[in-house]
Amino acid sequence: QVQLVESGGGLVQAGGSLRLSCAASGRAFSAYAMGWFRQAPGKEREFVAAISWNGGTTSYEDSVKGRFTISRDNAKNTLYLQMNSLKPEDTAVYYCNRGLSVQRIAALMLENADYWGQGTQVTVSS
Repeated sequence: QVQLVESGGGLVQAGGSLRLSCAASGRAFSAYAMGWFRQAPGKEREFVAAISWNGGTTSYEDSVKGRFTISRDNAKNTLYLQMNSLKPEDTAVYYCNRGLSVQRIAALMLENADYWGQGTQVTVSS
């Protein structure tokens, strides 16, 4: 089974930037679309961004469009999320996961919805 390890979170002031990484084990990384999700305290986990297996297609949740950029490096089995112009409402634990397509990931239809890594905490102060 693939293992996903998120990193790069931290405490940042509003307007600041962070770059998250998701390192995946196993040989199948490049065969799947990948996505970022987040869960704020007291709220359900929500979709943030997704990218196709070759990086050619991306999708973003409306509130992060123009501020976040998802990318991937298949040679390094790593997924990234560049987050700029951060807002306090972006505060959450961020997770990565995989699916068969960008569209299915955006609909939270994941390859294994029962598996999640430990996530990385992002805290944006006002």
